[in-house]
Amino acid sequence: MLLTRLQSLISGIYDVSITHDVYDFLVTDRKQLPAAAPKSESDEELFVTHAADEGGEVGVSLYLDPALLERLKVADPLVRLHDGNVADYWTALEGVSHFLYLAWNAGHDRPVSLLELEMQAEVDKYVSSYWLMREQFPGRFPAELLSVLFERTRIDSRLARGRENLYREATRYAQKFCRRLEQSLRGARRESDGEVLAELRRFYRLTNVRKLAHIERTA
Repeated sequence: MLLTRLQSLISGIYDVSITHDVYDFLVTDRKQLPAAAPKSESDEELFVTHAADEGGEVGVSLYLDPALLERLKVADPLVRLHDGNVADYWTALEGVSHFLYLAWNAGHDRPVSLLELEMQAEVDKYVSSYWLMREQFPGRFPAELLSVLFERTRIDSRLARGRENLYREATRYAQKFCRRLEQSLRGARRESDGEVLAELRRFYRLTNVRKLAHIERTA
């Protein structure tokens, strides 16, 4: 199942694990979303509810557009990632990234801000795409990846619902981190990948404040 494989891809890069599978929380019919969910045209959304009267339990639903999932079945990015499926791949990966990061932090009793969630998803898009492309096209460095992800995309104000500045801030921090990361990846041989993975795993486990400070200090 594609989303489970995406979850495994991200989990493997960061060496994190959760007891839940993303498909247990997947919704592809908007009619099944929580009643309080805002109307949207987005192909991907993570809905989180907190029930104060039920011991503080958190409810999670990940919506992904069924047409998007069908397109990814036909053009599986884990088999071959290309310009025809990369947009759908990043949309699905963003949802899985949100789900995994939220679930992992909840399992460690750590709060997650929206800025942190969005920034980590952008980093996950870059890192997971790099890992895929390196495996699919050995010997070729995906030099265009940074530009395509951070410079050729834009924020849709209809979907941002007044949070454009937050998404811009998340993208700015993620771009700075990935630009420096690319410098390490360009000079890294396969046998030195452990150093890059170690940095990514440390970064994943930092709190939001420490993530931002780390980016400002090292970028």
